Amino acid sequence: MSNFDSALTRLLNISHPVVLAPMGGAAGGRLAAAVSRAGGLGLVGASYGDPDWMKTELALMSDVEEPWGVGLVMFTVAKRFELLDLALSYGPDVVALSFGDARPFIAPIKDSGALAIVQVHDVDQALAALDAGADALIVQGAEAGGHSLRRASLPLLPAVRDAVGEDAVLIAAGGIADGRGLAAALLLGADGAMLGTRFLASDEALPSAKVKQRLLQATAGDLVRTRAFDLVRGIEWPEQYSGRALANDFTARWVGFEQELVRAPASVAEDYAQALREDNTDVRAIWTGEVADLINDVLPAATIVEQTVRGAEQALRVAGRRFA
Repeated sequence: MSNFDSALTRLLNISHPVVLAPMGGAAGGRLAAAVSRAGGLGLVGASYGDPDWMKTELALMSDVEEPWGVGLVMFTVAKRFELLDLALSYGPDVVALSFGDARPFIAPIKDSGALAIVQVHDVDQALAALDAGADALIVQGAEAGGHSLRRASLPLLPAVRDAVGEDAVLIAAGGIADGRGLAAALLLGADGAMLGTRFLASDEALPSAKVKQRLLQATAGDLVRTRAFDLVRGIEWPEQYSGRALANDFTARWVGFEQELVRAPASVAEDYAQALREDNTDVRAIWTGEVADLINDVLPAATIVEQTVRGAEQALRVAGRRFA
């Protein structure tokens, strides 16, 4: 059992201050359930909101007695509000919102009895989310896999803590893959940590063994930031956001030539869609954070939770002895 008792564990009624990032296409019901049952908070990554996918994965949470939640991308749900209604119909304890204006969503979430947690990337976003009524904030640094802004976690987290005060509940995200990262986040002012890329290399994550093996072979030097994967999929991401992914043949062709991709013939998007169906890792996006160097094995999600918590406890004990 974890020795950690934080504002996050008390708010969510969970044992460990560890949260699964709601990674689209990766964090399905099986993974979210495993994290919640291990004492963390599992979040199903509904992402852009495919209703059929949501129904399949959220149905897997029906017998999970521990707190769990669902993650949604706000700029998509703002156009299709019924996706929020669908998510809430499964009775999540938490809805995690990212990339957009949280104000239209807070009241419906709270009216359902769930908590609203909002991901932010700078101090202004943090203040706005709390003003909108967020119960907690996910403070995401640019080290994260997938989409983010440009501020790194190390200066961002204490800056947000200073701005929002001690009462706000903060979850650190971006650049955390083990207990050392969790310990550092707690010392910087977080009440817990969200892990994404580390859980991508879990038994329960949805991507194939081929994708996971590609991740295990990667280092931070193999990553690129680009909008190319969004452009080829026709997803209208806000312009200030780009995504961090593993470099491959697709990025070698299009990174730096994104404007050409905008004007590319429809066959390019069709080829990319075919690559997704074939799980062609030389073409498809594998969203990966800078923690790629730290991930060397695929483990059960429960083991990852346990190792992260034990590692944080050990890291804090070692630091205490070193600087006592």
